Amino acid sequence: MALFKVPEESSQEIEAKAKSKVQGTVIAEQEEQQGVAEALKDIQSRSVEFIKDRLSRLDWEQMQQIIAGLLRAMGYKTRISPRGSDRGKDIIASPDGFGFEPPRIVVEVKHRRDAMGANEIRSFIGGRHKDDKGLYVSTGGFSKEARYEADRSAIPLTLMDLDDLAREIADHFEKMDSEARALIPLTRIYWPT
Repeated sequence: MALFKVPEESSQEIEAKAKSKVQGTVIAEQEEQQGVAEALKDIQSRSVEFIKDRLSRLDWEQMQQIIAGLLRAMGYKTRISPRGSDRGKDIIASPDGFGFEPPRIVVEVKHRRDAMGANEIRSFIGGRHKDDKGLYVSTGGFSKEARYEADRSAIPLTLMDLDDLAREIADHFEKMDSEARALIPLTRIYWPT
C-alpha cells in the first residue's frame, strides 16, 4: 500500500468535477420528470376528449345505462325508469336500490346538444321530495341561469355536463360493471411516476 497526499488544487478540481456531474445528472432527471409529467397531462386531457366523443355517439337509453353504471361503480344500486313519462326521474340510486335508505339520488338525463336552462332545473327541483338528492346530467351543458337555480335549490343538486361525466367515467371505469364498460370500451395505460 502506498500513501500519498493530493495537492489542494487538484483535490478541489476533482471535487468540482464530481459535483458538476452529480448536478448535471440531477438536472437531467428533473427535466425528464417534467417532460413525463407534461406528456401524462396531455394524454389525460386527450383521453377525456376521446371519452366525450364516445359518449356523444351513444343514444339516450345507452346514456342512461352508462350513468346508472357509473352510480353502481360508486356503490349505489340503481333503478332505471321504463320508457315513457317518468316525471323527471330517469334513474333512482340508493344504497338499498329501492330508495328507502338515504341518500336517495334522483337522476334526470338529457342527451342533447342544447344547454339546459333555468326552467328545466326549476321543474326538476319542483318534483323532488325534501330528502331527495338530485343529479341532473346534460350532455349539452347548462346555462348560467340554470347553474344559479341549482346553487339556490332547497335540495342538494349536482349538475353534470359532458366534461364532468367524462372525468367521472375515467375515474371510476375500473369499478364499472361489464354492461356499462361495454358501452364505452377503454384501455388502461400504465405510466411511470
